Amino acid sequence: MTTKERYEGIIGWFSENMPTAQSELHYENPYQLLVAVMLSAQCTDKRVNMTTPALFEAYPTPQDMARASAEEIYGYIRSISYPNNKAKHLAAMARMLCTEFGGEVPDDIEQMQRLPGVGRKTANVVGAVIWNREVMPVDTHVFRVSARIGLTRGAKNPLQTELQLEKNIPPHLLPLAHHWLILHGRYVCTARSPKCGECGIRKWCAEYARRSREARKKEGSESKTR
Repeated sequence: MTTKERYEGIIGWFSENMPTAQSELHYENPYQLLVAVMLSAQCTDKRVNMTTPALFEAYPTPQDMARASAEEIYGYIRSISYPNNKAKHLAAMARMLCTEFGGEVPDDIEQMQRLPGVGRKTANVVGAVIWNREVMPVDTHVFRVSARIGLTRGAKNPLQTELQLEKNIPPHLLPLAHHWLILHGRYVCTARSPKCGECGIRKWCAEYARRSREARKKEGSESKTR
């Protein structure tokens, strides 16, 4: 199977079966999404969604958060992974948002990365979700799934994965494809025990093909010894 055939098959299946995939983070505006994505690093969306209601009630705007100390913010996010660092980043992010961007999340991805605690992946997520930017945010799910099913080859880091995916996925589908891969990795192509029997794209999956070949080879060798 060629790389083109694999991409076409997988994109076609997702387009038909998951046409409206979207983020599972709860938010009402760009500021809330930015905060939620920052908190989601190495943490589940479920845990973030349990944490943000009280946080947003206390700090409904960037201006409110900018007036808070990292210690005060920490009290609301202590159940999140790495709460100390994230509290410091949130406080500094909100202050810069107010002093340099008028309290508005910039719609330019490069400018967004100037904010403390905002890296390429976080900026790409906000850009893709809020402004439908034609970018491919790469988190652990996207990185793992893309390599496993054969959409990427030899990618050693998220940037290499991002560039390979952006090269092969039509630009207008990139924001949607990001959610396809995340949700597929979260619920079907899980890290330890992928549910291949439930997988709709196994026909195009490189790892499934490899396992099938090994199973047939093993079965053939066993039949010869009988």
